[in-house]
Amino acid sequence: MRSIRRVVAAGLVGGAMTLTAACGGGGGGSGSAAKADLGAGAAASQSAAPGGATPKASKAPTAVVNIEPKNGAVDVAPNALKVGATGGKLTTVKVSDPTGKEVPGTIAADGSSWTPSAGLAVGTAYQVSAMAADAGGAVTTADSSFTTLTPTALAKAADNVDDNATYGVGMIVSVNFSKDVKNKDEVVRGITFETDNGTVVKGHWFDDRRLDFRPEQYWKPGTKVVVHYRLKNVEITPGVYGTDRDEPFTIGRSQISTVDAAAHRMTVVNGEQSSDIDITSGSPEHPTWNGTMVVMSKEGVVRMQSSTMPGMTGAPYDLQVPHSMRLTTSGTYVHGNYWSNVFGEDNVSHGCVGLKDVKGGGDGTSMGKFYDGSLVGDVVVVKNSTKKETLDPANGLSGWNLAWSAW
Repeated sequence: MRSIRRVVAAGLVGGAMTLTAACGGGGGGSGSAAKADLGAGAAASQSAAPGGATPKASKAPTAVVNIEPKNGAVDVAPNALKVGATGGKLTTVKVSDPTGKEVPGTIAADGSSWTPSAGLAVGTAYQVSAMAADAGGAVTTADSSFTTLTPTALAKAADNVDDNATYGVGMIVSVNFSKDVKNKDEVVRGITFETDNGTVVKGHWFDDRRLDFRPEQYWKPGTKVVVHYRLKNVEITPGVYGTDRDEPFTIGRSQISTVDAAAHRMTVVNGEQSSDIDITSGSPEHPTWNGTMVVMSKEGVVRMQSSTMPGMTGAPYDLQVPHSMRLTTSGTYVHGNYWSNVFGEDNVSHGCVGLKDVKGGGDGTSMGKFYDGSLVGDVVVVKNSTKKETLDPANGLSGWNLAWSAW
């Protein structure tokens, strides 16, 4: 009799194992082969039971695994994968591409769902296998295979950074998209900054196409930065995706220039060295903006015309201005001035900061030296101007005028 009981137990265990392994096909539950094996095991047990008694039947699992998209789906959005369980808790979820690389993800604390750590790759086939257990420990499995869509439209993300270039400590990375961005949170997560000293960088949206990045304080000199764009699998706007690339750059020495408009002087602090330069800034009719600005570009000789300035008063002009460095999108520059002789005495410009120079630009002039020693990303702070309006943080790379708490 003892040997007969061992045969019965082995038959039941074999049937249960076959039932678990055969569950799948996207809907959970047991397969026909498993049912046949379980029936055969039960029949064997019944015939072997002493006295002809019928053993108690095992209960079917109550856990149900749900996978979206369904098996065989195509043109699936990279963020459309959902795995959940009802009547039990997920215990295992495996999502892999054709190479066997698994997609990282997390099962919720209550076991009701699994969430991928990032969106899936576009144009890729995936295999999903998930397992859930009910309160009694009975297990259900489900599988699904699907293919993500191949984008037919791309949005270009252009920024103001050149590979391996060196910038000043006030550099703000400004990204401009060719289309309005709808999924802003996903885009922000898709652009990350790797720094060699742990500097934390955060993004701020100025509108639906412009996203600027900066740290809380000015960069530390010598910081090495790599911007990682991972937007290939991010739906920027419905049906439109981005691209992937990496952009390394370095922060150079620190140079902070402070313009005192009332004193007609500019103090330049370069590392441990400081120097004062006589300047002229915006006249009372056209005062220079107060606030923190950043050198956006070094443009050399620039043609400046009074006809391009809305509301310009005074004598008209049309000049080839040397050593021009742009500070705002609206047209504020620090540049050479060869037509005035009021440096350190009066403010006569139309809003720009002028330093003494010669026509065509001279290397040995005040502006020539300042231009040659400056970097894109250097900071220029203007104070004591009669300008009443506050410089808009979106005007140029002027985001330093926005508090970190609002960034």
